[in-house]
Amino acid sequence: MRYLVRRAGFYVLAIFVAVTFNFFIPRMMTGDPASILYARFQGRIDPRAFDSIKASFGFVEGPILEQYATYLQNLLQGNFGISIVAFPQPVVNVIGTGISWTLRLLGIATLLSFGFGILLGIFASWRRGKFIDGTVLPVFSMLGAFPYFWIALVFLYFFGMNLRWFPTAHAYSISAFPMPDWSSPQFYGSMLVHGFLPALTIVLTSIGGWMLGMRNNMIGVLAQDYIVMAQAKGLAERRIIFTYAARNAILPSLTGFAMSLGFILAGSLLVEVVFSYPGMGFLLLAAVNNRDYPLMQAIFLMITLAVLLANFIVDIAYVLLDPRAR
Repeated sequence: MRYLVRRAGFYVLAIFVAVTFNFFIPRMMTGDPASILYARFQGRIDPRAFDSIKASFGFVEGPILEQYATYLQNLLQGNFGISIVAFPQPVVNVIGTGISWTLRLLGIATLLSFGFGILLGIFASWRRGKFIDGTVLPVFSMLGAFPYFWIALVFLYFFGMNLRWFPTAHAYSISAFPMPDWSSPQFYGSMLVHGFLPALTIVLTSIGGWMLGMRNNMIGVLAQDYIVMAQAKGLAERRIIFTYAARNAILPSLTGFAMSLGFILAGSLLVEVVFSYPGMGFLLLAAVNNRDYPLMQAIFLMITLAVLLANFIVDIAYVLLDPRAR
């Protein structure tokens, strides 16, 4: 318990530092979102409304500490300001839809790649030189060496444009469903078809890394004396693999998995761009291109918080899996 309390204190401090940097960095840039928005409308906004627009973005006049206190107050209320890309929509409304699509696509793809990669790595280490170790592992390692956006372009060209087996854009059929219809089974089928190629791209390009890492960890664990003792005692092979070896070998992979879960909110930017998938990565690109500081600020902060939360969950898993942490 003391271990978790120390880790929780570290994460609280890290969150405070992240929030502070998130406040000061945009204010170190030249200009502000209100000036950018005013320039975009080319004088069609009443100059008397400029101060109100500036305040709505959180750039209020006054001492910097007063502005920081106002920023923290708005943050605790879930107020990230107004988006320039979707003016006058609040940032919370803009990123709400992107988060939901990214979690569906990246969350499922990350869990699948991690789960299959870990299982294949276990069997590759236990049956070294056999089919999984000698054929499957090199194939997935080779796929992982390619840039994932290049694999996405290949899939899009062959399966989307030439064969027309899968759609080439968006998260569901816009023609059939102008608005998402969560009560329709056909809508879920459309989501599955549209998300198959992006998810397959992510799984194929990441599963090799999980598999190789778990295989190497397992080889080191299988050489330990307690594994030899378990084999000498005649314990079941399945029990030795999963209860004794895999439980210890998976610990180093959990940190990488936590980072992957945290960065799910960032989205696989180029995959979402290739498939025009309306996730967080697509939103982040639009925010950068339009210099939407409030939207970028909110996305970066959410990514940081997600990474810290995922790492804290892994710390809890460490305590459950490794008695030495207790």
